[in-house]
Amino acid sequence: MSLQYIQMLATWKDGELEDTFWEEMAKMEVKTSLLDDMIGVGDMVLLEPLNEDSFINNLKKRFDHNEVYTYIGSVVISINPYRPLPIYTPEKVEEYRNRNFYELSPHIFALSDEAYRSLRDQDKDQCILITGESGAGKTEASKLVMSYVAAVCGKGAEVNQVKEQLLQSNPVLEAFGNAKTVRNDNSSRFGKYMDIEFDFKGDPLGGVISNYLLEKSRVVKQPRGERNFHIFYQILSGASEDFLCKLKLERDFSRYNYLGLDSAKVNGVDDAVNFRTVRNAMQIVGFMDHETQSVFEVVAAVLKLGNIEFKPESRVNGLDESKIKDKNELKEICELTGIDQSVLERAFSFRTVEAKQEKVSTTLNVAQAYYARDALAKNLYSRLFSWLVTRINESIKAQTKVRKKVMGVLDIYGFEIFENADNSFEQFIINYCNEKLQQIFIELTLKEEQEEYIREGIEWTHIEYFNNAIICDLIENNQTGILAMLDEECLRPGTVTDDTFLEKLNQVCATHQHFESRMSKCSRFLNDTTLPHSCFRIQHYAGKVMYQVEGFVDKNNDLLYRDLSQAMWKASHSLIKALFPEGNPAKINLKRPPTAGSQFKASVATLMKNLQTKNPNYIRCIKPNDKKAAHIFNDALVCHQIRYLGLLENVRVRRAGYAFRQAYEPCLERYKMLCKQTWPHWRGPARAGVEVLFNELEIPEEEFSFGRSKIFIRNPRTLFKLEDLRKQRLEDLATLIEKIYRGWKCRTRFLLMKKSQIVIAAWFRRYSQQKKYQKIKSSAIIVQSYIRGWKARKLLRELKHQKRCNEAATIIAAYWHGTQARRELRRLKEEARNKHAIAVIWAYWLGYKARRELKRLKEEARRKHAVAVIWAYWLGLKVRREYRKFFRANAGRKIYEFTLQRLIQKYFLEMKNKMPSLSPIDKNWPARPYLFLDSTHKELKRIFHLWRCKKYRDQFTDQQKLIYEEKLEASELFKDKKALYPASVGQPFQGAYLEISKNPKYKKLKDAVDEKIIIAEVVNKINRANGKATSRIFLLTKNNVLLADQKSGNIKSEVPLGDVTKVSMSSQNDGFFAVHLKEGSGAAGKGDFLFSSDHLIEMATKLYRTTLSQTKQKLNIEISDEFLVQFRQDKVCVKFIQGSQKNGNIPTCKRKNNRLLEVAVP
Repeated sequence: MSLQYIQMLATWKDGELEDTFWEEMAKMEVKTSLLDDMIGVGDMVLLEPLNEDSFINNLKKRFDHNEVYTYIGSVVISINPYRPLPIYTPEKVEEYRNRNFYELSPHIFALSDEAYRSLRDQDKDQCILITGESGAGKTEASKLVMSYVAAVCGKGAEVNQVKEQLLQSNPVLEAFGNAKTVRNDNSSRFGKYMDIEFDFKGDPLGGVISNYLLEKSRVVKQPRGERNFHIFYQILSGASEDFLCKLKLERDFSRYNYLGLDSAKVNGVDDAVNFRTVRNAMQIVGFMDHETQSVFEVVAAVLKLGNIEFKPESRVNGLDESKIKDKNELKEICELTGIDQSVLERAFSFRTVEAKQEKVSTTLNVAQAYYARDALAKNLYSRLFSWLVTRINESIKAQTKVRKKVMGVLDIYGFEIFENADNSFEQFIINYCNEKLQQIFIELTLKEEQEEYIREGIEWTHIEYFNNAIICDLIENNQTGILAMLDEECLRPGTVTDDTFLEKLNQVCATHQHFESRMSKCSRFLNDTTLPHSCFRIQHYAGKVMYQVEGFVDKNNDLLYRDLSQAMWKASHSLIKALFPEGNPAKINLKRPPTAGSQFKASVATLMKNLQTKNPNYIRCIKPNDKKAAHIFNDALVCHQIRYLGLLENVRVRRAGYAFRQAYEPCLERYKMLCKQTWPHWRGPARAGVEVLFNELEIPEEEFSFGRSKIFIRNPRTLFKLEDLRKQRLEDLATLIEKIYRGWKCRTRFLLMKKSQIVIAAWFRRYSQQKKYQKIKSSAIIVQSYIRGWKARKLLRELKHQKRCNEAATIIAAYWHGTQARRELRRLKEEARNKHAIAVIWAYWLGYKARRELKRLKEEARRKHAVAVIWAYWLGLKVRREYRKFFRANAGRKIYEFTLQRLIQKYFLEMKNKMPSLSPIDKNWPARPYLFLDSTHKELKRIFHLWRCKKYRDQFTDQQKLIYEEKLEASELFKDKKALYPASVGQPFQGAYLEISKNPKYKKLKDAVDEKIIIAEVVNKINRANGKATSRIFLLTKNNVLLADQKSGNIKSEVPLGDVTKVSMSSQNDGFFAVHLKEGSGAAGKGDFLFSSDHLIEMATKLYRTTLSQTKQKLNIEISDEFLVQFRQDKVCVKFIQGSQKNGNIPTCKRKNNRLLEVAVP
C-alpha cells in the first residue's frame, strides 16, 4: 500500500486539494490480516509462551477490548459478552462475505462464511459443532450462524420462505425446550442438531432437526432459583382470557404445583410478548390452527397433572392403595384430553403386569401414584417435544429429490461438573457425549492436518496427544462399559437398587485407571475422604467428575406404566392418541422398552457417524462469569472451562507441526517490502518471490517449509520477527511518504503564492489607474461647476435688475390709481352722508306723528273703559237693590260657597285635561289657577305622584322588586358617601356572574356547596405580605362566605356570617374593601381579608342584607380613607392616596412597611 501512496502522490497535479489526499488514504487503509492492529494474539496458535496463564491473560485482554472471538487455527473461541455488541450488523455481514478466513479479525461470521463457501464452491458437506456449558452463548451462536448463512445465500420468494421457516423454528423449540437456570436465563435443556440442505447454487432447500436428551425431569421438579420450561409461563402470561378459559387454566402461577414460584418472573423477559412470538413462529413454520390448539391443550394437561394429589386408603386385605383427593382437576384434564375419567383414575390407582398369557393387577400406594403421575407428565411433555420436532421437520424438509449439499449445526450441552457431588445421570450422559465429541474433534483435527500436509507435499510427523478412547470405552463398552452394566442391572430380576449398581461397577471397573470408587477393590481409594461411599468418580479428558449414584437406575429405566399408556391411547384427542402408539391393545408388545442410556448411546453413535462424513467447524463457547453481567472476567471460571474444553490440548495439537501457514500470494504481498528484489513489484511466480524474500532475510531453513501452494512456518517467533521487520519497514516508508507529501505541499503552496502575487499585482495596478482616473474626472467636474456657477450668477443679476425696473413702474402706477380711487371714494361718501341725513330726519318726523296718534287712541280707550265699569257697577247696584228683599241673612255665604264650588268644579275639570304622564320621573304639573287652592294643588300633586308610583310598582315581578329593594338599600348606605356609587346606579345587580351551575369547569365547586349561592364573583384577594393580588372566587350563601381557587375550584376559606363584624372601604372611586372577622373565631386565624372587586357596591349591599337577615343585626359599613385591618397578630393601616398610575386607571396596592399598606387611586 505504501508504494501505491507514492505513485498516487507522483501522479497528482499541482493545485489539487489536500483533503483529496486524506480521502484516498482513508479508502486504501483496509485491514487485510488478523495480524494488523492485533489486540493480544488473535490466533492462539501464535501465542508465546504457551501455558495456561498466558492463554487466560490473552483471552482477558481481548475480552476487555470487546474482542470476544479468538482463533485456535480454524477453531473459534467465543466468550459471552452478556450485552449487545455492534458487530453483527448487515455491514459486518458484507465485510466478512467472501473473505479469507484469516483476512479479518476473528469473528463467528468468518467461520460461517468459510463453511458456507466450502459447501457451495468445493461441494463439501459441512458441520458446525458448538459446545460450551450452560450460559456460554451456544444458542445465540447457532442463531448467528444461521442468520449469517440466511443473509449471504440466494434470494427469491421460495428461498426466502425456506429461510424464514428455518429461522422461525428456533423460537418454537426454545419455548418448549429452554428454561431459566441459575446459570442462564435461556438455557437449552436439550441437544439440537440441524442439517440445512442446499442446492448446487448454495440456496437453502430445507432442513432436518434432531433432538437429544430433553431434560424432562424439569417438568415435575426444578432446582431452587430455576424455572420450568418457558412455554408454561408464556401461556399463563400472554394468552387471552377466553383462550385460558378454553384450556381450563388460570393466570396465577401459584395455582400450579409444577411451577416454581421463586423465579417465576425473569428480569428483562416479557413472557406475554414471547407467547405471541411463538404463535406467530408456529404459523410461519406451517402449523395448522387445530394443531396449535392441540399442542397448547397438551401443555395445559401437563400443567394440571401436577395439581392431582393422592391420599392413602387401606383395603380389607391389608394392602395400601391411593385415592385422588380432589377429582375436579382430574375431570378438567379428562375434558381437555377426551379421556374417560374412570379409566384415567384407575390408571393412577392400579398397575397391570402382563407375562405371556397372564395378567396381574396390583394397587399403587401414594408414593407409587405420585411416581406414576410424574412419569406420565414427563413422558407426555417429552413425546410432545419430539412430535414438535417431527412436525417442524415435515414443514422444513426439502421438497425436491435432487442431490443436496448439507451443513449441520450442532448445539448441545457442554461438559458439566457440579460441586458437592450434585452430578447425576443427566451429567453422566452429557459428559459421555462430550467425550465422544472430543474424540472426534482430535481425530478430525489430526486428519485435517495430515491431509493438508500430504496435499502440500510436507512430510507428516507423528503427533503425541492424549487419546480419550479409553474413557469412551469405559462408558460405552458393550460388555464392561458403565452403560452396559447399568442396562444389565435394570433388566435383571430381583431387587435392583442404585447401591447394587455401584457394587457391580466396583467389581468390574475397579482396575480401570480412569475409574475411582471408595468401595472398589483398589486400596488407594479406601481412605479418600473426598469420595463419598455412594459416589464414583471418572477421570474425564476435562478433569475428574464425581457422580452421585442415586437415581441412576430409575432415570435409566424411564418407565411408564402400561395402564397409563393404554389410557392415553383411548383419548379422543388425536394428538395425545398419536403420542402413545404402544397403548394400542392390538399392537401390544410385552418386550421391555429400551432404556434411556441405550437410546442416548445409539443417538450419539448415529450423530458421530453423521459428523464423520462432514467437514467439521468448531465453536467453543466460554462463560466469563456466573453473574450474567457484562465487563466481568472470572479467571478461575474461565480456567475451569478451558481445561474441560481441552483448548490447550487443541493448541498443542495444532502447533505440533507448523504453527502458521499462508498462501504464497498473500504472504508475498504482505512482506515484499522487506526485500529490495521483491519491492515494489515482483514479476515472477509468487513462490519464487517468497523464496527470494526468505533467503534475503536469512531465516533458518528448519523454521519453514515450502508446500505446493503455501508457505509453512514452524515457530510463531519467526512470524513475529517478520511482523516486527514489516512494522519497521512500514515506518520507513511512512517517513518517505511524509517527505514526498511535504515537498508536494510546499511546492503547491509556492505556486499558489506566486499565482496569487500576479493576481494581486494586476488588481492593484487596475485599482491605482481607477483612482487616478476618478481624481482627474473629479477635478474636471469641479472646474465645470465653477464656470457654470459664474455664468448663472451673471444671468441672475441681469434678471433681477430687469425685474426691479418692472416692479418700480408697477408700483408708481399703483400709487397713482390709488390716489384716483381714494378721491372718488371721498366724493361718494360725502354724497351718501347727505342722503342719510335726510332719511334720518324724515324717520324721526314720522315717529313723532305715530306716537302722538297712539297717545290719543289710548286716552280715548281709557275713557270708554271707565264708562263701561261705572255702568256695570250701576247695574249691579240696581240688581242688588231689586233682589235683596228675596234673600235671607246667610245668602252671602251660600253665594260664596256656590261660587267656590263652581270654581273648584271648573278647577277639576280643567285638571282632567291637563294631567301629566304616568311616568314617576315626569315632574311636570299644571299651574295653580287660584291662590286659595294652593295647598289643595300641592296635595293633589303629591297624591297623584304616589298613585302613579304604586301603579308603576304593580307592574314589577318579585325579582325586580328585590333588585330595587337592594338598589334602595345601596342608596341609603352609599349615596353621597362613596364616589363609586353613582356609577353603580345604572348597573343591575346580577349576583351570579360566573354561572356556576351551567359552567362544567366549576362542577367540583358546585358539588361542594349545598346552599343557594347569592353572589358568585371573581375578586382579587390582596396578599397580606406584599400587597400583590391573587384571583379568587367569592361566594356568598345564606350562612357563609366562601373563597375558592379560580383554576381548580378547591375551597380555600369558609367564613360563617356570624363571624363577620364589619366591612371597611374608602370614600374614593376604587373597588377595595376589607372584611373584618370576629377575634378568636376559627376563620380569623390568618386575620381579616382585603379584596378588590369591580362590583363593590353590589357585594357590600348583598352582604349587608344577608347578614341582617340571618343574624338580625346590622352589619357595620365603615367608609373612610384610612382604616385598620388585622393581619395575623399585627394591625395594619390601609391608607388610600391620590396618585398617577402606570397601568392606566387601575388602583394599585403596595405594602410600605409592617404597619402601612398604601392603595394608590387615580
